[in-house]
Amino acid sequence: MRLELGPQPVHGADAMHALGQRLARQVGAGDVIALVGDLGAGKTTLIRGLCAGLGIAPEHVSSPTFALCNLYDAPDLQIAHMDLYRLESLDDLAAAGLDEWLAAPDALCLIEWPEIARSALPPTTIWLHLSMIPGGRLVVQREA
Repeated sequence: MRLELGPQPVHGADAMHALGQRLARQVGAGDVIALVGDLGAGKTTLIRGLCAGLGIAPEHVSSPTFALCNLYDAPDLQIAHMDLYRLESLDDLAAAGLDEWLAAPDALCLIEWPEIARSALPPTTIWLHLSMIPGGRLVVQREA
């Protein structure tokens, strides 16, 4: 499904979580969502909300900074939550086996720090940019 998201000002972690829950109703198997933003922008919080909307308890969702990929089993969907912050090249993506998840038609891929893999991501990737604004965050869908 194609996500259409206008600019979303978000004020607080609860609001970011709620936005993720709303997004969960619009995505599914085969979708790839790339989340771009500085440290503390709310990427993992948004993913927690999205996963909650798909039936995953928020306390089971954590940033896979050192593991590179956490897998979550939703009732009707496998979710691959990737963090590419530590990757140095596209070769690292393949060596870690993450490219297999990107090609899996029955998985939803959620990617933090996706910039290094831009050329390897499908053209249908949904790009969400999170930035700091006075009093909160702004989430904007953009093209690659």
